[in-house]
Amino acid sequence: MVQDIETDVAIVGAGPVGLFAVFQCGMLQLSSVLIDALDEVGGQCVALYPEKPIYDIPACPAVEAAELIARLERQIAPFAAPRLLGRRVELLAGQAGGFTLGTDRGDRVRARAVILAAGAGAFGPNRPPLSGIEHFEATGAVQYYVRRREALRGKRVVIAGGGDSAVDWALALKDLARVSVVHRRAKFRAAPEMAARLDAAAAAGEIEMVIPYQLHGLHGSEGRLEAVEVAAIDGPTRRIAADVLLPFFGLSMDLGPIAGWGLALERHHLRVDPATCQTSLPGVFAIGDVASYPGKLKLILQGFSEAAMAAHAIHPIARPGQALHFEYSTTRGLPAAGAAAKGAPEGAATGAAS
Repeated sequence: MVQDIETDVAIVGAGPVGLFAVFQCGMLQLSSVLIDALDEVGGQCVALYPEKPIYDIPACPAVEAAELIARLERQIAPFAAPRLLGRRVELLAGQAGGFTLGTDRGDRVRARAVILAAGAGAFGPNRPPLSGIEHFEATGAVQYYVRRREALRGKRVVIAGGGDSAVDWALALKDLARVSVVHRRAKFRAAPEMAARLDAAAAAGEIEMVIPYQLHGLHGSEGRLEAVEVAAIDGPTRRIAADVLLPFFGLSMDLGPIAGWGLALERHHLRVDPATCQTSLPGVFAIGDVASYPGKLKLILQGFSEAAMAAHAIHPIARPGQALHFEYSTTRGLPAAGAAAKGAPEGAATGAAS
């Protein structure tokens, strides 16, 4: 159903950072709407790795991605933000205080400010250039995302890559499957603590390290994988018995229509003011992985901080002339139900720290 919505803030992207932006705006009594091209909230956390454990969320020693999204949903429930899911934003017009956004479904959203929490944009895996790989992709013998760990129980799993995803999944699967990790060098581009845990698991014989090697070929028939062939840097090859190959070589990023909105770009990311997260277009803010500035860390927790900064910077745009008297959430509590949706009452608005 085509919708026509008027709101304070249009949030494009319903991943964890976009969801937390709803909370931060709501605490300032700013109404918001969530828009996402996917049919469900959660972004990459739900679409790509719902069972992947995340270790760097404050106060959560470990939390699965899908559970993190469920907790964020509970946190923003009091603000009842409308959701336009399965929609791609194709039009942005207007200026700070009066933007109009249009979707590919014909929806129209009028907002005083915009937060782009688009993550990696339209994302897809970087596929290794292996002959016949498409036959194994079709049967699930080659997978780029792990949606259910239990489906890999007892399997011979080869993980290729040297980043966080490769290391995290090797550790997450070592007690379920026979895991081999292929990487072209001994140093991994992962969080030091997780890389140390991988080394310890390898030393204990829980994970086979295939280093320094890189993927060279796949062997099997009718989409059934039997072995992964790897090649050493100096030429020799070997085969690793395998049922499943998990290549983790990152995601290709496509900003889609956002790239044509005239916003300043920096290597396919949106350049923002680090103090406010405002882009080169006043009234449009970018947070999370899509945002770029000196010292930027691509961590969910930094995206959460950016959501707070953007919400506070938006308040004078959405409520011109109205003072923002800052209060901590422990003092203020949650605004009354529906307060954000109705707009701030006369007088001073209040904020929150988290």
